[in-house]
Amino acid sequence: MRQSIKYMTIGALALMSSCSKQLNITPEGAPSAGNFWKTKEDAVKAEAGMYEKYNDEDYYGRGMFWFINASDDMVTGRNKPEADNIKNFNRNYIGGGYTESQWSMRYATIKRANDIIKNVPAIQMDEQLKKQIIGDAYFNAGLVYFQLASNYGNEKAGVPIVSPETDPATATPRAANVNENYDYIIQLLLKAADNLPYFTDMQPADYGKAHKTAAWSYLSKVYLFKKDYANAVKYSDMVINSGKHDLVNTGFADVFKAANNWSKEYIWSVVCTPNGGGTGWGSKLPGVMLTNKGWTLYNGWGYYLPTKELYDSYETGDQRREATILKPGDQFMYFGAMRSFTKDGGATSDYQFRKYMEPFGYANPIPLHVNPNGDNGTTDLNVPLMRFAEVLLIKAEAAIQLGGAGAGDKELNRIRVRAGLTPKTGMTLTDLKRERRNELAGEWADRHRDLVRWGDAQAAYAKPLHDSQGNVIWAARNFNPQVNDVWAVPQKEIDNSNGVIKQNAGW
Repeated sequence: MRQSIKYMTIGALALMSSCSKQLNITPEGAPSAGNFWKTKEDAVKAEAGMYEKYNDEDYYGRGMFWFINASDDMVTGRNKPEADNIKNFNRNYIGGGYTESQWSMRYATIKRANDIIKNVPAIQMDEQLKKQIIGDAYFNAGLVYFQLASNYGNEKAGVPIVSPETDPATATPRAANVNENYDYIIQLLLKAADNLPYFTDMQPADYGKAHKTAAWSYLSKVYLFKKDYANAVKYSDMVINSGKHDLVNTGFADVFKAANNWSKEYIWSVVCTPNGGGTGWGSKLPGVMLTNKGWTLYNGWGYYLPTKELYDSYETGDQRREATILKPGDQFMYFGAMRSFTKDGGATSDYQFRKYMEPFGYANPIPLHVNPNGDNGTTDLNVPLMRFAEVLLIKAEAAIQLGGAGAGDKELNRIRVRAGLTPKTGMTLTDLKRERRNELAGEWADRHRDLVRWGDAQAAYAKPLHDSQGNVIWAARNFNPQVNDVWAVPQKEIDNSNGVIKQNAGW
């Protein structure tokens, strides 16, 4: 844990001063600890520093997505022992490279947010800008704490709470349980919402920074995970009733067009751009999910491929299925030509996720829509972390938990109608689970975590997974709810803390 939070100030500030990826800050000379935190420019640079990790392949490119890959919606597209160990809940994955950095990178973001919260209030600068930067810090800290807590914490142990007052030279033990984390995250997000503007009040140059309804949206999700359904309804309703958001109602596939990056459905995304042919930044997930070798036209990585189980879960006539998944023989635009989908010869599955394909459809997508560097497969499509549709699903789930069948019909039918389906009445938690799966497949919303919190993971993972022809492409797995409800704490964090940080039971 020391490595996670014992962050040398000068090194961190130097990173902030050179960070131009997410918020377009002009690089300047690296400051020292003694002369930083003095000016408005210092505060703006510090804010940019919180987003530096968003560009990391192991942050929102792959990294934590290996945990999402454990679900029944997808398989590892190319057999790799470490990835297989993660998906199979094999403890041999501990100490490997695929997910080992998730913990430390997010605590690095928390450290940068804490430094803003601690130091920016004393800077003489425009008060509205100061509030916005401080709110952004509270939001980013709350967001990554939630990602940590929901993946590593349960009723037996939470994750370490590192506040602005925490001594960075001392290893911090884990919170008593995950609800202690959720309570802390809630306070962070409430402070964020108090300080942040609405997205509609922001200038285009500031798009991608935190805003008020993003904080409310994640509050609703934290309360959902906490099983505080009344507050999940309260904060989802605050988003829904704000008038700031709506579904993209021209069709589900249109949600995933770069032209709609900042549509009313936008809540929170990894902002992406090929940067006019430069190295590009943002999430590499579009390139990671693209068929391996991209039919010789682009360096797709061929990971996270859909299953027949996901494909068959859609109702007949659900437009989301074809907008989400490519199967053999499906027609699609790729580098300006109509193409019939074929799998890579070595691929585990004969499906591919389609959601992030729009930028690859143009006749000459490089460099305006797609990064020239196939090892950094970013595009100009923002990869969503939270959409308005998920807020509707959160409201519906919490309402059903409180009021029973039918209590979430209004929200669920908004989603169904957009998908080309007829409205239904009396929808149950079973209906909610299907709608959430079909709406958010292949996204950061995290199907695996949903199955775990619903208590459905053991039964789901006891069944094998198949390709379109019904061939078994992933064997049934053993999921122990008393162990595998959380992921293993990275071994290096236990070692760096000299044992202050304890491993999750059973791992």
